[in-house]
Amino acid sequence: MHSDYRGRFAPSPTGPLHFGSLVTAVASYLEARTRNGAWLVRIEDLDPLRESQEATSAILRSLEAHHLNWDETVRYQSARHDAYAETIDRLVATQNAYSCICSRKELNAHQGRHPHHCRDRTPNSAADGLPAATRFRLDDQTIEWHDRLLGPQSQTLQGEIDDPVIQRKEGFYAYQLAVVVDDIDQQITDIVRGSDLLETTASQICLYRALAAVPPDYLHIPVILNIDGQKLSKQTHAAALDDRKPGQNLWQALFALGQQPPSALFTAPPAETLAWAETHWTPSQLPLAPAQQQDSTPDSPGSPVV
Repeated sequence: MHSDYRGRFAPSPTGPLHFGSLVTAVASYLEARTRNGAWLVRIEDLDPLRESQEATSAILRSLEAHHLNWDETVRYQSARHDAYAETIDRLVATQNAYSCICSRKELNAHQGRHPHHCRDRTPNSAADGLPAATRFRLDDQTIEWHDRLLGPQSQTLQGEIDDPVIQRKEGFYAYQLAVVVDDIDQQITDIVRGSDLLETTASQICLYRALAAVPPDYLHIPVILNIDGQKLSKQTHAAALDDRKPGQNLWQALFALGQQPPSALFTAPPAETLAWAETHWTPSQLPLAPAQQQDSTPDSPGSPVV
């Protein structure tokens, strides 16, 4: 029987899974399993210009190859446009969102202030027939929350300057909106994700509150860096996982997460490695600093932290 814990892994299908993605998936999976909770997979396919069905299929194959088996059915954000549109209508109606015709160049030239005074115009006149993004309206405030790894967190937000886009001018729904709408709908209680997303947390908490929802608990783990100190990603040409070596990949992911897996597990099948990890998962051993990807082995483990 599941507890009330509900976690998720939500990759964007801009390419196959790489080692950094695996580390996040393993951490979120183990958090859910060790707390007798549900672990969901959601594909954040919001931008068809950057994403592909081939990448989606590769991601799911990699998860299966590493025995990271999810609960419930996979959710695709590309099938959720009606829910996002309804949420935007609700936010506009409650004056928590507005149309913005300002270009990025104009905003930069005015230090983030809106030269067209978009926040102050009525919904019917805001766009004047011009292409417009929709932004979530923030107030000047300081948001505080507790991160389960990093401890007390605080972020000061500036209304207007920090107002995030929730629908782009091209019509695509933004991550900031969709992630909150789906986390609410799927009743996600706990989010484990990379520390590169830490700066988005405060505005997301504000969006939860605007939608009369309780924010989840957060655990931000350090990102994995390449040899040049850049976050592993498609943009930095991160190599795809080798699905022929799931046991070794899992061992290296656990090592990067500070879990000290036994050397005997390096050649073990993935089910055995995950069984050990579920028994020995210790979040307090997670590193606080970004870790550099290494071809760690039991004979030459190196250091998971740069």
